[in-house]
Amino acid sequence: MPTPQPESAPSPAVQQPGDAAAAPDRRWLILISWLWVGLPLIYGIYELVQKAAQLFTD
Repeated sequence: MPTPQPESAPSPAVQQPGDAAAAPDRRWLILISWLWVGLPLIYGIYELVQKAAQLFTD
């Protein structure tokens, strides 16, 4: 006679396979956030390099 296995409740920290579909998709939010920060940073670095080049060429 097989012994019944004790049922254990799933831990809330462990993500179940069906939970991924219920979670909101935040990839666009992450992309927009990186663009919001990254584009001004790249422009600032570009301007810095241009002004630094002017210091040493003029």
